[in-house]
Amino acid sequence: MPDPMPPFRLHAARATPAPLVFDSPHSGSWFPDDFGHCVTEGELRSAEDCYIHELYASAPLHGAALLEATFARTYVDANRSEADVDPELIDGDWPHPVAGTLKGRLGQSLVWRNLSDGRPIYARKLSVAEMMRRIERFLRPYQHALRALLDDTHARHGVVYHVNCHSMQSVGGKMSQDGPGTRRPQIVLGDRDGTTCSPEFTALVRDALVEAGYEVRVNDPYKGVELVRAFSAPHAGRHSLQIEINRSLYMDERTLRKNEGYERLLADLERLIARVAQYAHTRARDESLPARTRG
Repeated sequence: MPDPMPPFRLHAARATPAPLVFDSPHSGSWFPDDFGHCVTEGELRSAEDCYIHELYASAPLHGAALLEATFARTYVDANRSEADVDPELIDGDWPHPVAGTLKGRLGQSLVWRNLSDGRPIYARKLSVAEMMRRIERFLRPYQHALRALLDDTHARHGVVYHVNCHSMQSVGGKMSQDGPGTRRPQIVLGDRDGTTCSPEFTALVRDALVEAGYEVRVNDPYKGVELVRAFSAPHAGRHSLQIEINRSLYMDERTLRKNEGYERLLADLERLIARVAQYAHTRARDESLPARTRG
């Protein structure tokens, strides 16, 4: 039976195309019928990057593409490697490589076993066939679409800037790597310790957000995960940066409703998008000039 909707939505540039791509892998709220969870959908949505695709919705107006996942993060996490499986969740022997990550041990890897408070999501284990269906029907299409988008943009402009968009709970939960009860900053930028994009690009985004009045940290506590790691190569003009936004800035984390800060953040992010798009256009022009002209 075909799925009722595609695993992603692509919003193409509606202005002069910039070498700029945004993606939101965790803002989907679709719970496929075969999920089989034993907690409520409301509880599962605590892992969702609520409204992130909406907060960046102006990207196409500034010449950038925006890709968003439609499926729930807890069903399968589009920001994980295929090898980041949790053997404890699988009924039988997994026939493929296993990365053995910390997130896997915590039960929050490719397919989540636990909520952030430690409660189990399932009253059973998943078959190998179930896991493979999630990979083949959801994970791969999203990641392949993002790679194609980045490849096409790079081929057209000679450079591409990728912004991987996320939100974070305001306080660390029981399963958090930064420790339960840890109060998180307003915004965290992740470039995996300077390996996924140029320092200039990280500084541009950081400075724009600081000027807008936000507390910004870099690589603390989040450095970036699979999508910025797998699709970046700064030496080849492929730059990826993760942005984590504290949910308390724009929503009530208990009710999942937008709060009074939503409109301010929306406006500030549109200004950020415009600034990044202008930067990306400039860098693309510089890349197209002969070396002697660039000096």
